[in-house]
Amino acid sequence: MGNRIQFDRYPGGVMKALTLSYDDGVVHDRRLVNILNRYGLRGTFNLNSGTLGKPGRIEPEEVAELYTGHEVAVHTVTHPTLPYVPDELLNEEIMEDRRALEQLVGYPVRGMAYPNGGFDRELSTKLEWLGLDYARTVESHGRYTLPERPLEWHPTCHHKNDLAVHAERFIQHSKTGTPLLLYVWGHSYEFNDNDNWEIIEQFGEQIGGRDDIWYATNVEIIAYWKAVKRLECSADRSIIHNPSAISIWFTADQQVIEVRAGETLRLTERIKV
Repeated sequence: MGNRIQFDRYPGGVMKALTLSYDDGVVHDRRLVNILNRYGLRGTFNLNSGTLGKPGRIEPEEVAELYTGHEVAVHTVTHPTLPYVPDELLNEEIMEDRRALEQLVGYPVRGMAYPNGGFDRELSTKLEWLGLDYARTVESHGRYTLPERPLEWHPTCHHKNDLAVHAERFIQHSKTGTPLLLYVWGHSYEFNDNDNWEIIEQFGEQIGGRDDIWYATNVEIIAYWKAVKRLECSADRSIIHNPSAISIWFTADQQVIEVRAGETLRLTERIKV
């Protein structure tokens, strides 16, 4: 049967990842980004390009600098509930948002969060044709799992739902053989409206700065697992080729192995007996 291989590792060989996702591009993102940066947390901010610069929203000119180190993603131009939008307007809402945001940040925008949480299976199948790799829902499931369907990506929890409990449970989680993901979502204005910024401050203190967690954006997680699936293995599992441009980590015979970008390795030469 060859080597026992498990694709259960994130960059650096860790088995846990954390990502956050916040919507609408409101001015309270400024404070939230500052908190995330202070604790080394990273996330994705889903913006409506049609509302940038309006009262309560961030200015277009500050998008690139404000979200440096994080990801900017689609939230449509005007925030409609997409299952009820005609196809021609659906395309416009998504593609025009992509174009506008890409001009601001200077990189391809490949992700999205569904406005008002509205999605269905028919809608999600259309998004790939519009250049999107993933789309986040608002249907929290409470688990620490990667998405089965990235275009219907359900998060672990909203930040108001026992965030400290989830953080502690995630930190203590010791299951092996499976990559774990804690995915938190919300809106930064909720912290302001409810006067509870301490929730995210305490979360940062609790879970930030750990060497056993990969702090990543949504698109980085998706890109990594797409690269994992592109790995090429010999029939006897003794040779692994990584055709992608990033390093991939995995477990072979209970040892953590890195296969670098473009590398072909023989596991017999890498595994220590």
